[in-house]
Parts: sequence; C-alpha cells; structure tokens
Amino acid sequence: MNHAATRYLESKRSVDERARSPRVRDRLLAALPEAPRVVEAGCGTGVTVPTLLEWGVDAATYLGIDSDPGVVDFARAVRPRELRRRGYDARVADGTLSVGDLTAAFETGDALAALHAESEADLVVAQAFADLVDPGTLIDAAESALRPGGLAYLPITFDGGSIFQPDHPADRAVERAYHAAIDTRPDRDVHAGRHLADLCRRRAGTLLGIKSSDWIVRPRGHGYPADESYFLERILDFVADALSNADVDRGSDWLESRRRQLRGGELIYVAHQYDLLYRTPDGD
Repeated sequence: MNHAATRYLESKRSVDERARSPRVRDRLLAALPEAPRVVEAGCGTGVTVPTLLEWGVDAATYLGIDSDPGVVDFARAVRPRELRRRGYDARVADGTLSVGDLTAAFETGDALAALHAESEADLVVAQAFADLVDPGTLIDAAESALRPGGLAYLPITFDGGSIFQPDHPADRAVERAYHAAIDTRPDRDVHAGRHLADLCRRRAGTLLGIKSSDWIVRPRGHGYPADESYFLERILDFVADALSNADVDRGSDWLESRRRQLRGGELIYVAHQYDLLYRTPDGD
C-alpha cells in the first residue's frame, strides 16, 4: 500500500469538507432521485460514502473506481470501521459494504473506461478529479454513464490560483512555474474549472450550478486542525518538484521560508477551485 498517497488523501479530507459549496450540494440533493445509482471516478479512499450518509442519502447503490490499488484497499478496510465508530450498522459481505439500504463497492481500474462501461447511473461523482483529465473526455464519459437527466457532480476542480501567505518576493514567479509544470502534463489544465464550466454550457445538457470551492488552510491557535500540516507539507513538495525544473530567482529561499513558516504554524494556503453540477439531456 502507498501510505504516502493514502495519508495525503486523508489529510485533505477536512480541507475538502470546508471547501465544498453548500449551495451546489443542496442543488444536487434536490435533483437526486430516491435510491440513486452512484458511480465515482477517482474515488480515492472512499470518503464519499460517509459523506452521502451525512447528507441524508441513506438508500443508494455506490460504485467507486480508482486506478491506485493501494487506496482502494485502504477504502475497503477503513471506511467500514469509520462508519461503525460513527454508530452505523456497517457490514461487509463478498466485498460489498452495506449500511441499511445503501451498498458500496470499491474497485481498481481506469475510471473513464469504467464510466463508458456504465449506462444506468443517476449520479457520477468526480471530486478533485476533473482537473486531472481532459474535460471533454470526462464529460463524454459521464454522459455515457448517466441515464437521461442524470447528474454529474464535479466538486473541487482546480482553476489556477495558488496563494501562499505571508508575502514573499518570489510568489508570482513560483506560482507561474508551478502552474506551468501542471500544464505540461498530459491532459492537465491549470484552468480546468472555468474551461469545464464553459464546456458544460455548450453541451446539450444543463449546467445546474457552479460556485467557488477554494481550499483555505490556515493555523488555528497553536497549529493546524486535523492532519492539515501534512497536507501543506505535500503541497510544498509538489511546488518543489515544479521548481526543480524551473529557473526561478529566489526559488530556494521561497521554499525554505514556506517550510519554516509551516513548522512555525504561520503558513496560509489558498487554492482557487470550483464545484460544478451538470445534468444530461432528459431525452424528451
């Protein structure tokens, strides 16, 4: 199991929970049919299952797909235990988690291929995933998976803003280098949020909702809540990887300063993102 990957995904859970737009969530819940079939692309450690239960979706069939077998194994092992600690009667039989009328399974595989193999979903979820793939390819796959009038919920989609505080003279140069490194990767788009929104508006379906869902991580009291200091450590590692291939004046000083501020509980980080909700044509 890739413990670094699972810890990173778990460490950002509290950050995601704060960031997600309540307005888009409420629009989703109002449009969701009873006992929906839910398919999640890039399910990670499976946190959508307890989230659905918290939101009152207690009758559903859920399938989560992720390409990393380590995080899928983690989801299978940890999510049932978490739900039991929260007081749910969570049971596992033949690899399927059951909580009352909600069943959930986690599988390893190519998420986009899995969506194309599906045709009866009421809801496709792609959290912090839509900025990792080509937006058009993702919407094609989601529309393939969904019934007429089905919903694609795309929260935590990055849109090209990385802010660190306090100010440092190299901030703009570091941000440019970091975003340029993202854009050089296949199918990556540092402005995925706005481009995905524009794409949804031009499709035959309807963009039901879009709101900002910025990550905001800041110290509280003498430190960071939950495991968010580790989350920030990993963000700085991602920036360091980008700077290793870029010529940024005072880049090394920037990293040293940010890591010192993190250790001292002084670093603030903001990433600009969007939550989107798209409904496919109803077929009428």
